[in-house]
Amino acid sequence: MHIYVGFRLIPDLPVPATGKWLAALWLVLSVLAIPPGMMARRFKRQPLGDRLAWTGMLAMGFFSSLLMLTIVRDLVLASLMTVASIWPHRIDLASWRTGSAAAVVALAFCSSAFGFFNARRRARVRSVDVPIRGLPAALDGFTIVQLSDIHVGPTIKHDYVDAIVRAVNQLDADVVAITGDVVDGSVQHLSNHTAPLGRLAAHHGVYLVTGNHEYYSGADAWVAEFRRIGLTVLMNQHVVIEHGGARLVLAGVTDYTGGHFDPAHRSDPQGALRGAPADVDTRVLLAHQPRTAHAAADAGYTLQLSGHTHGGQIFPWNFLVRLQQPFTAGLEKLGSLWVYTSRGTGYWGPPKRLGAPSEITRVRLVGAR
Repeated sequence: MHIYVGFRLIPDLPVPATGKWLAALWLVLSVLAIPPGMMARRFKRQPLGDRLAWTGMLAMGFFSSLLMLTIVRDLVLASLMTVASIWPHRIDLASWRTGSAAAVVALAFCSSAFGFFNARRRARVRSVDVPIRGLPAALDGFTIVQLSDIHVGPTIKHDYVDAIVRAVNQLDADVVAITGDVVDGSVQHLSNHTAPLGRLAAHHGVYLVTGNHEYYSGADAWVAEFRRIGLTVLMNQHVVIEHGGARLVLAGVTDYTGGHFDPAHRSDPQGALRGAPADVDTRVLLAHQPRTAHAAADAGYTLQLSGHTHGGQIFPWNFLVRLQQPFTAGLEKLGSLWVYTSRGTGYWGPPKRLGAPSEITRVRLVGAR
Protein backbone atom coordinates (compact mmCIF):
# COMPACT_ATOMS: atom_id res chain seq x y z
CA MET A 1 0.00 0.00 0.00
CA HIS A 2 2.88 2.35 0.78
CA ILE A 3 4.48 1.53 -2.57
CA TYR A 4 1.20 2.25 -4.36
CA VAL A 5 0.85 5.64 -2.64
CA GLY A 6 4.50 6.47 -3.33
CA PHE A 7 4.33 5.74 -7.05
CA ARG A 8 1.00 7.52 -7.47
CA LEU A 9 1.77 10.68 -5.50
CA ILE A 10 5.48 11.45 -5.30
CA PRO A 11 6.20 11.96 -9.03
CA ASP A 12 3.34 14.48 -9.25
CA LEU A 13 4.08 16.51 -6.12
CA PRO A 14 4.78 20.18 -7.00
CA VAL A 15 8.03 20.25 -5.01
CA PRO A 16 11.73 20.09 -5.96
CA ALA A 17 13.62 16.79 -6.07
CA THR A 18 14.71 17.16 -2.43
CA GLY A 19 11.07 17.34 -1.32
CA LYS A 20 10.23 14.21 -3.28
CA TRP A 21 13.11 12.33 -1.66
CA LEU A 22 11.90 13.44 1.76
CA ALA A 23 8.40 12.20 0.91
CA ALA A 24 9.85 8.83 -0.11
CA LEU A 25 11.87 8.72 3.13
CA TRP A 26 8.71 9.38 5.15
CA LEU A 27 6.97 6.44 3.47
CA VAL A 28 9.90 4.16 4.30
CA LEU A 29 9.88 5.30 7.93
CA SER A 30 6.11 4.78 8.06
CA VAL A 31 6.48 1.18 6.87
CA LEU A 32 9.11 0.58 9.56
CA ALA A 33 7.18 2.34 12.36
CA ILE A 34 3.71 0.83 12.04
CA PRO A 35 4.44 -2.84 12.94
CA PRO A 36 6.33 -2.05 16.22
CA GLY A 37 3.58 0.42 17.06
CA MET A 38 0.93 -2.27 16.72
CA MET A 39 2.92 -4.67 18.91
CA ALA A 40 3.99 -2.07 21.49
CA ARG A 41 1.81 -3.47 24.29
CA ARG A 42 4.04 -6.58 24.26
CA PHE A 43 7.13 -4.53 25.10
CA LYS A 44 8.08 -4.87 28.76
CA ARG A 45 10.44 -1.91 28.69
CA GLN A 46 8.74 1.40 29.42
CA PRO A 47 8.54 4.13 28.28
CA LEU A 48 10.02 2.59 25.10
CA GLY A 49 6.81 0.66 24.35
CA ASP A 50 4.65 3.76 24.70
CA ARG A 51 6.94 5.81 22.46
CA LEU A 52 6.89 3.13 19.78
CA ALA A 53 3.10 3.02 20.02
CA TRP A 54 2.70 6.76 19.64
CA THR A 55 5.06 6.85 16.64
CA GLY A 56 3.56 3.87 14.89
CA MET A 57 -0.07 4.72 15.54
CA LEU A 58 0.30 8.35 14.42
CA ALA A 59 1.95 7.07 11.23
CA MET A 60 -0.86 4.56 10.71
CA GLY A 61 -3.54 7.21 11.22
CA PHE A 62 -1.96 9.59 8.73
CA PHE A 63 -1.32 6.84 6.18
CA SER A 64 -4.92 5.64 6.42
CA SER A 65 -6.16 9.01 5.17
CA LEU A 66 -3.35 9.27 2.64
CA LEU A 67 -4.28 5.89 1.16
CA MET A 68 -8.02 6.60 0.93
CA LEU A 69 -7.45 10.04 -0.62
CA THR A 70 -4.96 8.61 -3.12
CA ILE A 71 -7.55 6.08 -4.27
CA VAL A 72 -10.14 8.85 -4.65
CA ARG A 73 -7.61 10.95 -6.57
CA ASP A 74 -6.93 8.08 -8.98
CA LEU A 75 -10.64 7.63 -9.62
CA VAL A 76 -10.99 11.35 -10.35
CA LEU A 77 -7.95 11.36 -12.65
CA ALA A 78 -9.25 8.29 -14.50
CA SER A 79 -12.54 10.09 -15.11
CA LEU A 80 -10.74 13.21 -16.33
CA MET A 81 -8.59 11.15 -18.69
CA THR A 82 -11.76 9.65 -20.16
CA VAL A 83 -13.21 13.14 -20.69
CA ALA A 84 -9.93 14.32 -22.21
CA SER A 85 -9.90 11.43 -24.67
CA ILE A 86 -13.39 12.39 -25.87
CA TRP A 87 -12.83 16.17 -25.89
CA PRO A 88 -9.10 16.76 -26.38
CA HIS A 89 -7.49 19.96 -25.03
CA ARG A 90 -10.47 20.72 -22.78
CA ILE A 91 -8.68 19.63 -19.59
CA ASP A 92 -5.15 20.40 -18.42
CA LEU A 93 -4.29 17.00 -17.02
CA ALA A 94 -0.79 18.04 -15.92
CA SER A 95 -2.20 20.76 -13.68
CA TRP A 96 -4.77 18.36 -12.27
CA ARG A 97 -2.03 15.84 -11.46
CA THR A 98 0.16 18.27 -9.54
CA GLY A 99 -2.69 20.11 -7.88
CA SER A 100 -4.48 16.94 -6.76
CA ALA A 101 -1.25 15.37 -5.44
CA ALA A 102 -0.65 18.42 -3.23
CA ALA A 103 -4.32 18.43 -2.18
CA VAL A 104 -4.17 14.77 -1.10
CA VAL A 105 -1.21 15.43 1.20
CA ALA A 106 -2.78 18.61 2.63
CA LEU A 107 -6.16 16.93 3.23
CA ALA A 108 -4.46 13.92 4.86
CA PHE A 109 -2.69 16.24 7.30
CA CYS A 110 -5.86 18.23 8.04
CA SER A 111 -8.05 15.16 8.52
CA SER A 112 -5.43 13.55 10.75
CA ALA A 113 -5.18 16.66 12.91
CA PHE A 114 -8.96 16.89 13.20
CA GLY A 115 -9.23 13.16 13.89
CA PHE A 116 -6.54 13.41 16.57
CA PHE A 117 -8.48 16.17 18.32
CA ASN A 118 -11.68 14.12 18.19
CA ALA A 119 -9.97 11.05 19.63
CA ARG A 120 -8.07 12.76 22.42
CA ARG A 121 -10.85 14.96 23.76
CA ARG A 122 -13.09 13.54 26.45
CA ALA A 123 -16.01 11.65 24.95
CA ARG A 124 -19.26 13.62 24.90
CA VAL A 125 -22.44 12.38 26.52
CA ARG A 126 -24.93 10.93 24.05
CA SER A 127 -28.51 10.44 25.31
CA VAL A 128 -30.66 7.66 23.88
CA ASP A 129 -34.25 6.76 24.77
CA VAL A 130 -35.24 3.11 24.32
CA PRO A 131 -39.05 2.65 24.02
CA ILE A 132 -40.20 -0.55 25.68
CA ARG A 133 -43.74 -1.91 25.58
CA GLY A 134 -45.06 -3.04 28.94
CA LEU A 135 -42.32 -1.28 30.87
CA PRO A 136 -43.34 -0.99 34.55
CA ALA A 137 -44.11 2.61 35.47
CA ALA A 138 -41.40 2.56 38.15
CA LEU A 139 -38.77 1.79 35.48
CA ASP A 140 -39.86 4.62 33.16
CA GLY A 141 -36.77 6.84 33.10
CA PHE A 142 -34.41 4.17 34.46
CA THR A 143 -30.95 5.25 33.34
CA ILE A 144 -27.98 3.12 32.31
CA VAL A 145 -24.75 4.96 31.52
CA GLN A 146 -22.69 2.86 29.13
CA LEU A 147 -18.93 2.96 28.65
CA SER A 148 -17.25 0.79 26.05
CA ASP A 149 -13.93 0.27 24.30
CA ILE A 150 -11.83 2.63 26.38
CA HIS A 151 -8.65 0.72 25.43
CA VAL A 152 -6.42 1.87 28.25
CA GLY A 153 -2.94 1.15 26.94
CA PRO A 154 0.11 2.78 25.36
CA THR A 155 -1.66 6.03 24.37
CA ILE A 156 -4.61 6.12 26.82
CA LYS A 157 -3.61 6.60 30.43
CA HIS A 158 -4.80 7.63 33.89
CA ASP A 159 -5.83 11.23 33.12
CA TYR A 160 -7.90 10.18 30.10
CA VAL A 161 -9.75 7.60 32.23
CA ASP A 162 -10.13 10.00 35.15
CA ALA A 163 -11.87 12.57 32.94
CA ILE A 164 -14.35 9.90 31.80
CA VAL A 165 -15.09 8.86 35.38
CA ARG A 166 -15.72 12.44 36.50
CA ALA A 167 -18.14 12.99 33.61
CA VAL A 168 -20.05 9.76 34.32
CA ASN A 169 -20.41 10.48 38.03
CA GLN A 170 -22.13 13.76 37.20
CA LEU A 171 -24.92 11.89 35.37
CA ASP A 172 -26.46 10.33 38.50
CA ALA A 173 -27.02 6.98 36.77
CA ASP A 174 -29.10 4.13 38.09
CA VAL A 175 -26.56 1.68 36.62
CA VAL A 176 -23.16 2.09 34.99
CA ALA A 177 -22.39 -0.60 32.39
CA ILE A 178 -18.95 -1.19 30.87
CA THR A 179 -19.24 -3.34 27.75
CA GLY A 180 -15.70 -4.60 27.31
CA ASP A 181 -12.34 -3.74 25.76
CA VAL A 182 -11.28 -1.69 28.75
CA VAL A 183 -7.58 -2.47 28.33
CA ASP A 184 -4.77 -3.19 25.90
CA GLY A 185 -2.00 -4.55 28.09
CA SER A 186 -1.22 -6.37 31.30
CA VAL A 187 -2.45 -5.70 34.83
CA GLN A 188 1.16 -5.11 35.86
CA HIS A 189 1.56 -2.22 33.40
CA LEU A 190 -1.90 -0.69 33.46
CA SER A 191 -3.54 -1.19 36.86
CA ASN A 192 -2.56 2.33 37.97
CA HIS A 193 -4.24 3.73 34.85
CA THR A 194 -7.49 1.76 35.24
CA ALA A 195 -7.72 2.58 38.95
CA PRO A 196 -10.06 5.61 38.43
CA LEU A 197 -12.77 3.18 37.26
CA GLY A 198 -13.09 2.11 40.88
CA ARG A 199 -14.57 5.54 41.63
CA LEU A 200 -17.50 5.08 39.23
CA ALA A 201 -20.77 5.45 41.10
CA ALA A 202 -24.40 4.51 40.37
CA HIS A 203 -27.48 3.88 42.49
CA HIS A 204 -27.55 0.14 41.70
CA GLY A 205 -23.89 -0.51 40.99
CA VAL A 206 -21.24 -0.65 38.26
CA TYR A 207 -21.18 -3.73 36.02
CA LEU A 208 -18.62 -4.94 33.48
CA VAL A 209 -18.30 -7.65 30.85
CA THR A 210 -15.19 -8.81 29.04
CA GLY A 211 -14.30 -7.86 25.48
CA ASN A 212 -11.93 -9.57 23.09
CA HIS A 213 -9.04 -7.31 24.12
CA GLU A 214 -9.29 -8.49 27.72
CA TYR A 215 -8.47 -11.96 26.40
CA TYR A 216 -5.47 -10.64 24.48
CA SER A 217 -4.27 -9.05 27.73
CA GLY A 218 -4.93 -11.83 30.27
CA ALA A 219 -8.64 -12.03 31.02
CA ASP A 220 -8.46 -13.89 34.33
CA ALA A 221 -5.99 -11.39 35.80
CA TRP A 222 -8.09 -8.45 34.61
CA VAL A 223 -11.34 -9.90 35.93
CA ALA A 224 -9.68 -10.24 39.33
CA GLU A 225 -8.36 -6.67 39.11
CA PHE A 226 -11.72 -5.22 38.12
CA ARG A 227 -13.35 -6.99 41.04
CA ARG A 228 -10.62 -5.79 43.37
CA ILE A 229 -11.38 -2.14 42.58
CA GLY A 230 -15.09 -2.67 43.19
CA LEU A 231 -16.62 -3.42 39.78
CA THR A 232 -19.11 -6.28 39.39
CA VAL A 233 -17.98 -8.50 36.53
CA LEU A 234 -20.80 -10.54 35.00
CA MET A 235 -19.50 -13.76 33.47
CA ASN A 236 -22.62 -15.31 31.93
CA GLN A 237 -24.45 -14.17 35.05
CA HIS A 238 -27.29 -11.85 36.02
CA VAL A 239 -28.44 -9.69 38.88
CA VAL A 240 -31.98 -8.64 39.73
CA ILE A 241 -32.30 -4.91 40.37
CA GLU A 242 -35.20 -3.59 42.41
CA HIS A 243 -36.10 -0.01 41.59
CA GLY A 244 -39.10 1.85 42.95
CA GLY A 245 -41.05 -1.35 43.52
CA ALA A 246 -40.30 -2.81 40.07
CA ARG A 247 -37.63 -5.32 39.06
CA LEU A 248 -35.21 -5.53 36.15
CA VAL A 249 -32.87 -8.35 35.18
CA LEU A 250 -29.40 -7.17 34.19
CA ALA A 251 -27.27 -9.91 32.65
CA GLY A 252 -23.78 -9.97 31.20
CA VAL A 253 -21.92 -12.43 29.00
CA THR A 254 -18.29 -13.04 28.23
CA ASP A 255 -17.03 -11.90 24.85
CA TYR A 256 -18.42 -13.64 21.76
CA THR A 257 -14.94 -15.13 21.14
CA GLY A 258 -14.15 -15.86 24.81
CA GLY A 259 -14.54 -19.61 24.34
CA HIS A 260 -11.66 -19.64 21.85
CA PHE A 261 -9.32 -18.50 24.64
CA ASP A 262 -10.83 -20.50 27.50
CA PRO A 263 -13.68 -23.01 27.05
CA ALA A 264 -15.00 -21.97 30.47
CA HIS A 265 -15.53 -18.46 29.06
CA ARG A 266 -17.84 -19.46 26.22
CA SER A 267 -20.45 -16.73 25.78
CA ASP A 268 -23.88 -17.95 26.89
CA PRO A 269 -26.77 -15.44 26.83
CA GLN A 270 -29.32 -18.14 27.67
CA GLY A 271 -27.23 -19.45 30.55
CA ALA A 272 -26.84 -15.93 31.93
CA LEU A 273 -30.58 -15.99 32.70
CA ARG A 274 -30.44 -19.26 34.59
CA GLY A 275 -32.36 -18.74 37.84
CA ALA A 276 -33.77 -15.35 36.81
CA PRO A 277 -37.37 -14.71 37.93
CA ALA A 278 -39.75 -15.68 35.14
CA ASP A 279 -42.18 -12.87 35.96
CA VAL A 280 -39.63 -10.10 35.21
CA ASP A 281 -40.04 -9.15 31.55
CA THR A 282 -37.52 -6.29 31.38
CA ARG A 283 -34.21 -7.97 30.65
CA VAL A 284 -31.06 -6.08 29.69
CA LEU A 285 -27.96 -7.86 28.37
CA LEU A 286 -24.42 -6.49 28.36
CA ALA A 287 -22.51 -8.13 25.50
CA HIS A 288 -19.33 -6.73 23.98
CA GLN A 289 -19.99 -7.68 20.36
CA PRO A 290 -23.25 -6.83 18.55
CA ARG A 291 -23.31 -10.27 16.91
CA THR A 292 -24.41 -11.72 20.24
CA ALA A 293 -27.80 -10.19 19.41
CA HIS A 294 -29.17 -13.23 17.58
CA ALA A 295 -28.68 -15.44 20.65
CA ALA A 296 -29.96 -12.63 22.89
CA ALA A 297 -33.17 -12.34 20.86
CA ASP A 298 -33.73 -16.08 21.08
CA ALA A 299 -33.20 -15.93 24.85
CA GLY A 300 -35.90 -13.28 25.26
CA TYR A 301 -33.93 -10.18 26.20
CA THR A 302 -35.48 -6.73 25.86
CA LEU A 303 -32.34 -4.69 25.23
CA GLN A 304 -28.71 -5.48 24.43
CA LEU A 305 -25.93 -2.96 25.03
CA SER A 306 -22.78 -3.56 22.97
CA GLY A 307 -19.65 -1.88 21.66
CA HIS A 308 -16.67 -3.38 19.79
CA THR A 309 -17.22 -1.67 16.44
CA HIS A 310 -16.07 1.87 17.39
CA GLY A 311 -18.59 2.92 14.75
CA GLY A 312 -15.77 2.25 12.28
CA GLN A 313 -13.62 4.87 14.09
CA ILE A 314 -12.09 6.26 10.88
CA PHE A 315 -14.15 6.92 7.74
CA PRO A 316 -14.58 4.96 5.48
CA TRP A 317 -13.77 1.84 7.54
CA ASN A 318 -17.26 2.04 9.04
CA PHE A 319 -18.57 0.48 5.83
CA LEU A 320 -16.47 -2.64 6.46
CA VAL A 321 -17.86 -3.27 9.95
CA ARG A 322 -21.03 -4.82 8.51
CA LEU A 323 -18.92 -7.61 7.02
CA GLN A 324 -18.47 -8.95 10.57
CA GLN A 325 -21.17 -7.38 12.75
CA PRO A 326 -24.93 -6.99 12.25
CA PHE A 327 -24.87 -3.43 13.63
CA THR A 328 -22.31 -0.64 13.41
CA ALA A 329 -23.55 2.10 15.75
CA GLY A 330 -26.67 3.48 17.37
CA LEU A 331 -30.06 2.02 18.27
CA GLU A 332 -31.50 -0.69 16.04
CA LYS A 333 -33.92 -3.57 16.38
CA LEU A 334 -33.66 -7.31 15.79
CA GLY A 335 -37.13 -8.80 16.07
CA SER A 336 -38.40 -7.73 19.47
CA LEU A 337 -34.88 -7.02 20.76
CA TRP A 338 -33.49 -3.50 20.91
CA VAL A 339 -29.72 -3.32 20.33
CA TYR A 340 -27.65 -0.25 21.13
CA THR A 341 -24.10 -0.29 19.75
CA SER A 342 -21.76 2.29 21.25
CA ARG A 343 -19.11 3.97 19.11
CA GLY A 344 -16.78 3.55 22.07
CA THR A 345 -15.50 5.86 24.76
CA GLY A 346 -11.83 5.68 23.78
CA TYR A 347 -10.18 4.45 20.58
CA TRP A 348 -7.99 1.61 19.38
CA GLY A 349 -4.76 1.99 17.47
CA PRO A 350 -4.39 5.36 15.77
CA PRO A 351 -5.39 8.28 18.03
CA LYS A 352 -7.86 9.35 15.40
CA ARG A 353 -11.63 9.48 14.92
CA LEU A 354 -13.30 10.63 11.72
CA GLY A 355 -17.05 10.39 11.25
CA ALA A 356 -17.45 8.24 14.38
CA PRO A 357 -17.24 10.39 17.53
CA SER A 358 -16.51 8.71 20.86
CA GLU A 359 -19.33 8.65 23.37
CA ILE A 360 -20.43 8.21 26.95
CA THR A 361 -23.93 6.84 26.38
CA ARG A 362 -26.83 7.72 28.66
CA VAL A 363 -29.47 5.09 27.88
CA ARG A 364 -32.93 5.80 29.29
CA LEU A 365 -35.72 3.22 29.36
CA VAL A 366 -39.10 4.75 28.49
CA GLY A 367 -42.55 3.25 28.20
CA ALA A 368 -43.95 2.74 24.70
CA ARG A 369 -47.59 2.49 23.70
